[in-house]
Amino acid sequence: MEFDGASAIFAAIGVATLAAALLPRLLGTVPISMPMVFLGAGMLAFVLLPDLPDPDPIDNNTIALHLTEVCVIISLMGAGLALNRPVGWRSWSTTWRLLAITMPLSMLAVGILGWASLGLGAASAVLLAAALAPTDPVLATEVQVSKPQSDPGHDDDEARFALTSEAGLNDGLAFPFTYAAVAISLVGVAPAAWLLDWVLIDVAWRLTVGVIVGLVVGWLLSKAFFSGRAGRFALAEQAEGFVALSATFLAYGIAELAEGYGFIAVFVCAVTVRAAERTNGYHGVLHKFVEQIERILTITVLILLGGAVARGLFSDIGWAEISIAAAFLLVIRPIAGWIGLSLGKSGPRERGVIAFFGVRGIGSLFYVAYALNAGDFPDAERLWAIVGLVVVGSILIHGIAATPVMALLDRSRHREADRRGSGASDVAETPV
Repeated sequence: MEFDGASAIFAAIGVATLAAALLPRLLGTVPISMPMVFLGAGMLAFVLLPDLPDPDPIDNNTIALHLTEVCVIISLMGAGLALNRPVGWRSWSTTWRLLAITMPLSMLAVGILGWASLGLGAASAVLLAAALAPTDPVLATEVQVSKPQSDPGHDDDEARFALTSEAGLNDGLAFPFTYAAVAISLVGVAPAAWLLDWVLIDVAWRLTVGVIVGLVVGWLLSKAFFSGRAGRFALAEQAEGFVALSATFLAYGIAELAEGYGFIAVFVCAVTVRAAERTNGYHGVLHKFVEQIERILTITVLILLGGAVARGLFSDIGWAEISIAAAFLLVIRPIAGWIGLSLGKSGPRERGVIAFFGVRGIGSLFYVAYALNAGDFPDAERLWAIVGLVVVGSILIHGIAATPVMALLDRSRHREADRRGSGASDVAETPV
């Protein structure tokens, strides 16, 4: 019987979709994450089925770019809708510290190591730093806020809140540095050739537009969802979850058309919608729908990443690259995270968890694909291999550690709350 590749792909999609629905429950408290399973499944499938198309991200850069792009923006909407804490300077202080201190320190360390230890050129070193800058809202579900709560007294615990809000914002904040890498690759490292345009356009203009578009679109949609005039449409009452997709693509598309950062716009839009009628159960409907779409897209990316690994993505990787990837995941991010949070309000255990779980994932893959499509990087294959290695390492290390570490943190928080005599509603706010 002749092998029918198309039929095999359809069957695989059916199996993967069913597994996506069942795995979160089946894995439960087992220290194995869903991304680990599908990454391994992708590797196995492309080894056992040699007739499958080669998922080389360089040969298929356009597909890699847009697939990861859609996956990230959907996950950003889900992250913003899940946050239960109102935006504020003090209430989000942990987030601001991670963005203002931890992220730059991590980028600086990666850029220097890429240049000094791996021998990358200036543009490639900056791109490596930018691509590894964002933490991931896609692969870090085990350590992030799970869903929106309608209880007005509910607050997210500091660790999960910080990791979710950080991932929601730093995906967009990595974009200016990606543009810097692209500019250096095209016009050279001399600041006079690119710095002024970068500061005025890629930093000031694009960030501002992203925030404004997110606020405006979020405000307009919240009026459509929850205002008295929206009664005739009854969007919230009809509980149509796919409206979340319209919010995602509206915010992203308008921001990109205005030369702003769509990632920022989507997350700000989601947070703005969440802030309106915070106790309304419709937020849960929107989040659930987004979560399901995100899971399907994530499975696709992970299977293809596993396939790329099986087909030789790491064939030229040496001990230098392995050492840099391990140093980034086990040394650079934890130390930078601890420094950034050292004077914050988190307790020592929470601080350690937040610092350690800087999950890298699909956002990093997107930035590599975007930059290689827009710039001129002679180290394209090596950059894909290094970033892919960090993402795979993060999936394995953080995937194994997430369930037991978060369970231990929750138990510590409950013990501390009991010792202080706090009620159940105060457990999340108890620093440990």
